Amino acid sequence: MNIKNYKAFTIKNFLQIPQLQNISKEELRDIEVAGNILPFRVDNYVVDELIDWDNYRDDPMFRLTFPAREMILPEHYNLMDKALKENDISKTAATRNQIYKELNPHPAGQLKLNVPQQQGKKMPGVQHKYRETVLFFPSAGQTCHSYCTFCFRWPQFVGIDDLKFATNESELIADYLCKNHEVTDLLFTGGDPMIMNFQVFERYIEPILAAYKRSGLQTIRIGTKALAYWPYKFTTDAQSDDFLRLFEKIVKSGINLAFMAHFSHPRELETRAVEDAVRRLRSTGAQIRTQSPVLRHINDKPELWSAMWRKQVNMNCIPYYMFIARDTGANHYFQLPVVDVWNIFRKAYQHVSGVCRTVRGPSMSCTPGKVQILGVADVNDKKVFVLRFIQGRDPDWVARPFFAGYDPEATWFDDLKPAFGEKFFFENEL
Repeated sequence: MNIKNYKAFTIKNFLQIPQLQNISKEELRDIEVAGNILPFRVDNYVVDELIDWDNYRDDPMFRLTFPAREMILPEHYNLMDKALKENDISKTAATRNQIYKELNPHPAGQLKLNVPQQQGKKMPGVQHKYRETVLFFPSAGQTCHSYCTFCFRWPQFVGIDDLKFATNESELIADYLCKNHEVTDLLFTGGDPMIMNFQVFERYIEPILAAYKRSGLQTIRIGTKALAYWPYKFTTDAQSDDFLRLFEKIVKSGINLAFMAHFSHPRELETRAVEDAVRRLRSTGAQIRTQSPVLRHINDKPELWSAMWRKQVNMNCIPYYMFIARDTGANHYFQLPVVDVWNIFRKAYQHVSGVCRTVRGPSMSCTPGKVQILGVADVNDKKVFVLRFIQGRDPDWVARPFFAGYDPEATWFDDLKPAFGEKFFFENEL
């Protein structure tokens, strides 16, 4: 197979993956059932270059891209298994939709609290949670080269419009930027904007370039997993040179262009293809910042993180965020206690030099903002978590330390209780 020619496998054709021919019928059935709940898509680069098929059951890249029975709650697995056996398309769809409602499809209040209005109308493909940063969900970018099994954006991929953020109106977002000069950063997100072909992507970019001098825009960010899952997008694909010329145009216009690259495991950085892609992207003047959540079964060892940060810096990328996995989808399988994630961060941070310590974390993107775990301390003979906002719905909350009672079982911000008093300092305003 020529891996430079893109091929994607979904749950409808996953049995065509050659490496699955030696897997038992029971395991294939588990993938089928789980893949009818969690969105499933994997490309030939991941299959051929990243997964160790001699040890696939324990392979982090296999777990990262192939849905497994353990990622599905037993009651949900049984419901879907039964629906598939009945071979009734409408009943399968109804079962799937019932399960989706129970997986917290829009965590942190993003559907109710983050959608701005323009001329009295909601902007369904836009989120504006933090003063300086607007998220833009171009309709043509609401899929990915391969889907991560942990992805908190899974509702973008399941074909239900009511769960999805998306818009085709790039002129509308350009107008919004011109009317909201406090916005300095526009984040193209999804899905993955780098799934689009060049002509479509350019149509989204050009209105923003035309309007940016009438706005406060300084940075265009592109959230992408393409460097990890399809680096040929920037090297040998037919339109790769067109994309690079457009990136150069963005940078030369005076806008800072930042790729927010998702790397979840060191193996994603090991191929010649990703090294070539990073080098070509950097040659346009764009910067590459890296981020990922900590995931049980995938990257829950500090030595993996320190190795990953060092490799990223050696490739001229900037370690940016370590996240705590959001409370949605298959989080019961991937989540770790907050204190465990903090210890992973702390130990990894101790084993890298200062050039790697641009990374911030561990951080929870929760309803009030991005909350960082600074550590565990004793205050007035009470063991507490020390927290602070990296970003907040109210900018005045940012960088203000506060305390939560120590809870070794807590896995998300909503599990934490104020250490002193009845409320956190921001609750009344929130």
